[in-house]
Amino acid sequence: MNQIKAKLKFKPNNFEIIEDGDYVVCAVSGNNISLSQLTYWNVELQEAYFSPKEAQQRYEELNKK
Repeated sequence: MNQIKAKLKFKPNNFEIIEDGDYVVCAVSGNNISLSQLTYWNVELQEAYFSPKEAQQRYEELNKK
């Protein structure tokens, strides 16, 4: 079965499906994330993250001093 990449609009507490699909791609690791498992994202950057590890990594990258 072929999976289809979804297009989403990330909001503060949920996301809106712009183009229907099965998964999105993690902005840090490149891993596919099933929409049913999607928990972490950044509204400002409109990026999805596979786990809190990737979300933290992106946060640290953006907040280097």
